Amino acid sequence: MHELIITRSNHLIDPIFTPWGWEIPIYLFLGGLVAGMMIISGYFILSGRHQKKDCSCFVVPTVALALISIGMTALFLDLEHKLYVWRLYTTFQWTSPMSWGAWILLLVYPILTLNAILKIPENIAKKLPWLKNIGEKLSGRKFAVKVIGAMSMISGGILGMYTGVLLSTLVARPAWNSSMLWILFLVSGLSAAAAFIHLFAKREDERRLLAKADNGFLIAELMIVALIIIGFLTSSEVQNAAAMLFINGPYAAVFWVFVVGLGMVVPLFIQLFAVNDKIQHTPIAPIMVMVGGLILRFVIVSAGQYSGWFTGTFTTP
Repeated sequence: MHELIITRSNHLIDPIFTPWGWEIPIYLFLGGLVAGMMIISGYFILSGRHQKKDCSCFVVPTVALALISIGMTALFLDLEHKLYVWRLYTTFQWTSPMSWGAWILLLVYPILTLNAILKIPENIAKKLPWLKNIGEKLSGRKFAVKVIGAMSMISGGILGMYTGVLLSTLVARPAWNSSMLWILFLVSGLSAAAAFIHLFAKREDERRLLAKADNGFLIAELMIVALIIIGFLTSSEVQNAAAMLFINGPYAAVFWVFVVGLGMVVPLFIQLFAVNDKIQHTPIAPIMVMVGGLILRFVIVSAGQYSGWFTGTFTTP
């Protein structure tokens, strides 16, 4: 059996700052956030909430289009050969997560656009009356509206899962190699989306519903984190060492304080008090959830870079 070693190279001052930089964590966070927004918006449409005045499901798609574009820009900036990105769309590789991701991201845009034009804001409708006419005709067809809602939920779910699958398939990185990583990223994306929509939702019933949903997502997220760590600890020696990066290693303080504590536990208690009318709804908890979700991506991406196999030996560069 090879000896288990842990090393740190001289060129890294802090393991939180990885060779990948900020682009990939930002892309993963915004991708998960948009995925959650699509699922929630689709649910609102399918449940008939879109018929109520000031439903946030008509604002969400437009915001999501901007956010996914920012995420795609971050991903593009991270590419080494930017001029050849078009080649991803000349073929489809069933076994390639990157190929799946490229086509999924391409599918997201038309679905979000269809969702957005169901109800055009008045300031845009005055400038683009033809777009308003299309939206009115589309919203007048109940079956078409239901299809758009279902497509939004399905594509959002696939996008949210993909952000985790992209990392978990890399067996050479023990800190990423968990079959539950995609579930964590999907639930985290839903939690961040519920928190984000909660911030600008105009209807009181929507804010309450989103807070209750986010509480469920946060509880599920805590359980998934625990299961991932337990899975690492009861697995191979290299994954046991990967778990230690989060338990008492260089990522422990950031992970337990900012991701678990301030990003999950504290906002969970705040929102539990809020939905039970003990305190007023506050933007503090949703902001903490979103910041925690962002830091979660930075920590996981960095930990994966920090851990790895090299000729049968687990090393941390």
